[in-house]
Amino acid sequence: MMTLRQPAVAGLFYPADLVALQTQIQNFFKTIGTGGSPPKAIIAPHAGYRYSGPVAASAYATLQKVQERIHRVILLGPSHRIPFYGIATSQVEGFATPLGIVPVNENDLQLALTLPQVRILDESHALEHSLEVQLPFLQETLGDFSLVPLVVGQTSPKQVKEVLDLFWDSKETLIIVSSDLSHYHDYATAQQLDRATTKAIEVLQPEVIHPEQACGYIPMGGLLMAARERGLHGTTLDLRNSGDTAGSRDQVVGYGAYVFQ
Repeated sequence: MMTLRQPAVAGLFYPADLVALQTQIQNFFKTIGTGGSPPKAIIAPHAGYRYSGPVAASAYATLQKVQERIHRVILLGPSHRIPFYGIATSQVEGFATPLGIVPVNENDLQLALTLPQVRILDESHALEHSLEVQLPFLQETLGDFSLVPLVVGQTSPKQVKEVLDLFWDSKETLIIVSSDLSHYHDYATAQQLDRATTKAIEVLQPEVIHPEQACGYIPMGGLLMAARERGLHGTTLDLRNSGDTAGSRDQVVGYGAYVFQ
């Protein structure tokens, strides 16, 4: 029997019902165009869908033109549940969502594990939402693909980049970093912080992005380093916060969607 990582936040961050989940994602896409050249990598937020779903959808809509080409997704997100050093993957064979099972690419996982900073730590994945909330969007846009799931703990952007370097040159590979932006500031302060982060992302300057600006600043930094080395550029598709989407403006969380081409 296939060993699976069961969904931890279905019914909390997004609908647990298959039809309701598909309908919500498709409704997000209805208001978004699909223009532009396909990206090599994206950054997308990972809050509850009612808060960040419309922003994340703007990044995933760009994948509809490459769904037949992309067969492997390297998915990285920060650890919110347990502290650990390095980058953690899982020994399960698949990640389950209400939309089905995403198989783990075992061969690529073994390749990642050749790096000393990468290890198996199933506990880091069990309750982590940063990777899970991206999967239904991927299932709706890509269909069949395999996954290399990586939760990023205490490490450096350089060590994240070393992982990305293993897979970057494959045309069938998409890289996704899951990250929200500033957390729990008032609306005006959040806007100021998130605009500064967005500028740094667009010009590929991870050195000026600090922990208070993005919970996924470490995997984000690794991606920006890799993109800069290869002469890519970053484009902002959407920048909002929870005060714009579904919450009050007293304490907000920032969300940005970015593509790298």
